[in-house]
Amino acid sequence: MSKLIAPHGSEELKPLLLTGDELKEEQKKAKTLTQIKMTSRETSDLIMMGIGAFTPLTGFMGKADWQGVCNEMMMTNGIFWPIPITLSTTEGQADSLKKGEEVALIDEESGELMGTMKIEEKYIIDKEHECKQVFKTIDHEHPGVHKVISQEMVNLAGAVKVLNELHYPQEYGELYMRPAQTRELFKEKGWSKVAALQLRNPMHRAHEYLAKIAVEVCDGVFIHQLVGKLKAGDIPADIRVRAINTLAEHYFVKDTCIQGVYPMEMRYAGPREALLHGVFRQNYGCSHLLVGRDHAGVGNYYGPFDAHHIFDEIPSDALLLQPLRIDNTFYCTKCDGMASMKTCPHDNQYRVILSGTMLRKLLSENQDVPDHFSRPEVLAILKEYYAKLDEAEKIEIKLHKHAKGEK
Repeated sequence: MSKLIAPHGSEELKPLLLTGDELKEEQKKAKTLTQIKMTSRETSDLIMMGIGAFTPLTGFMGKADWQGVCNEMMMTNGIFWPIPITLSTTEGQADSLKKGEEVALIDEESGELMGTMKIEEKYIIDKEHECKQVFKTIDHEHPGVHKVISQEMVNLAGAVKVLNELHYPQEYGELYMRPAQTRELFKEKGWSKVAALQLRNPMHRAHEYLAKIAVEVCDGVFIHQLVGKLKAGDIPADIRVRAINTLAEHYFVKDTCIQGVYPMEMRYAGPREALLHGVFRQNYGCSHLLVGRDHAGVGNYYGPFDAHHIFDEIPSDALLLQPLRIDNTFYCTKCDGMASMKTCPHDNQYRVILSGTMLRKLLSENQDVPDHFSRPEVLAILKEYYAKLDEAEKIEIKLHKHAKGEK
C-alpha cells in the first residue's frame, strides 16, 4: 500500500484525458459538434482536469457548486474546493444550446480542439459576488478580477472529456509530469513526506532558503513551476526552468529536489489560491505546501500572511495536505546568512529584502542587483534574458509594499 498522501476527495486520481481508440472516436465525433471557444484560463483548467490534477472534478461546475465554492468553499457533494472552475459563453450561443447536447471545446488562442462536454446546465452568475468572495476586491485592475468580469455572460456546466494537452508535453518534456507520474517518481525515491514549492518567478535566495528548510524536515521537495499564462512583465517559463536547473545543480544535494511544471494559469487570488495550490499538490502526491509571504498575491490586495491564516479558517478535514508556513525571509548582513523574522534579532538596516517583483524591477531597469539577492549563476541567465529585450518589451514593474518589505 502506498505511503503517499491520498488524492483530494477520492481514493484514486480521476484523469479525464482520453487515449488510444477512445480518443480517436471522440475527436471524430467532435468535428460534428457545435464549437464553444474557451479562454486561456478555461483551457488550462480543462487540462488540469484532464491530467487528474483537479481530482475529483468531472467537469465544469454548475450553479449550486459555484455558489457553494464562492460562499463556503464547499461543493454540493460536501468536498472542499476553494475557487470556482467554470466555463462561459455568450447569451446568444447559450440560447442555441440544449440540455444534454454535446459540444466541442476549442482553445480560442490556438484554435485546437481541447475536449467535449455534455451540457447539463446553463446559468448566469453574479460576477462581482464571485470576485468579492475569491479575490476580496472588485477592482478591475486586479488581473484575476479583470478575467472574471470579462468572461461571457452565461456559464455552461457538465461532464467533460479531455482530448488535448496543447504544447506542454512536447515543450517541457520530462519536466511536464502528470500527478500519476509524480506519484510514481516519489515512490521510486522512497519519498512519502514531500513538500511542494509553488513558483512563478525565478528562484532567488528566499525561495532557496524555503526549499532547504523543507529538505530538512521532509523526504524531498517538489519545485513546481506554473507554465500557463502569467501577467505582462513576468519572466517566461523557459528562462525560469533554466534558472532553477542551474540553482539545483550548484546549490542542492542531489536527489533532494525535483523540478516539474504544470499547465495552470495564475489567478492571483492570494489566500484562496494558496488553498487551490494545496488541493492539486495533494493530487500530485505532496504532503506539504510551502507557504511564504504574500503567496499567490498581487499588488497590495492581501495581507502578507493572509495565505497562512486561511489554512486555520477551513475545516480540519478539508485537506490532508498541510501548509509549511514560513515567516518573512531575507539575507541579514549582521547574521551573515539567510534568516527570518523569527530567527533574526537585527534591524532592517542589516536586512536585504528579497522578492521576485523587486528582482524583476531591478533587472528590467538595468540596475545593479544587491549582493546576496540571487545566486550569480542564476543572475547571469536572467541578465542574458533582459539584455535581449527591446525597450518596448520591457514592462514597468510596480513595487507593492510587500516587495519593499513594508507591512
